[in-house]
Amino acid sequence: MSDVSVETSMRTERSPLRRMRWGDVDLSIRISIAWILLCVVVAVLAQVIAPYDPAAIDLEARLQPPILLGGSFAHPMGTDDLGRDVLSRLIFSIQITVAVAVAGTVISTLLGTVLGFLAAELGSAVDECITAFVDMQAAMPFMIVALLLIAVFGNSVLLFVFVLGLYGWERHARVVRAAALTARNHLYVTAARTYNASRIRIYLKHVLPSCLPTIVAGMTIGLTQIILLEGTLSFLGLGIQPPMSSLGNMVGFGRGYLMTAWWIAVIPGAVIAATALALMLLSDYLRDRN
Repeated sequence: MSDVSVETSMRTERSPLRRMRWGDVDLSIRISIAWILLCVVVAVLAQVIAPYDPAAIDLEARLQPPILLGGSFAHPMGTDDLGRDVLSRLIFSIQITVAVAVAGTVISTLLGTVLGFLAAELGSAVDECITAFVDMQAAMPFMIVALLLIAVFGNSVLLFVFVLGLYGWERHARVVRAAALTARNHLYVTAARTYNASRIRIYLKHVLPSCLPTIVAGMTIGLTQIILLEGTLSFLGLGIQPPMSSLGNMVGFGRGYLMTAWWIAVIPGAVIAATALALMLLSDYLRDRN
């Protein structure tokens, strides 16, 4: 088989993410992408754009309402029970939540992808063992696992990220295993084996690009779920701890003021809901394109 025919087969049999034309994208997807990009920009530039130190206490300015409810321009989203600026805390909370969620998603995706490739390539006993671990993880309520790990090993940012990274890896492993088994039968993979290419080279250069659309769609779904999980654990006081702030613990700290200063909890809660909705719409769009 000539190199030209192999290259032609690779172009026709692979299924990478197709180019996305902005004009053909629905308005809801455009808004979702814009919101996600806004959150990323805020997370990257938090130290620059935040008007105040998020931990700065000003008891004389406590519980000021947002500007739309008669508040001042000094605190456009109001202040909390300690006089801290809600906008500044929101900006830094977005930074922490995005960083933790992205790190957890990367860990989960890498773990699931590697195990999925190992199960597809080695087969036999290795495949059975990995599949058994996948089934065990899927059958176990992850919230209980997270609470157990935090209770036994204590609470720190690194441990919290590691715990989040254990969430959803079994879904990635199952999906990647199925995609890899399909890709291994493609003509360009067979040709690469004929040329005595190593297993690592075959998977990195041929199988991985074929599975990439599935992995990206799975990462988007996983990122949504990890953001919600981080918010839940931080709301319960088991996630990000003071003086650091995340969207989840902002909601948790503000729940006692829902009747008198609802903006403390509602604004970060709305950001969590909007981000999760945007990511879910984007993941559905990517899944439909594959």
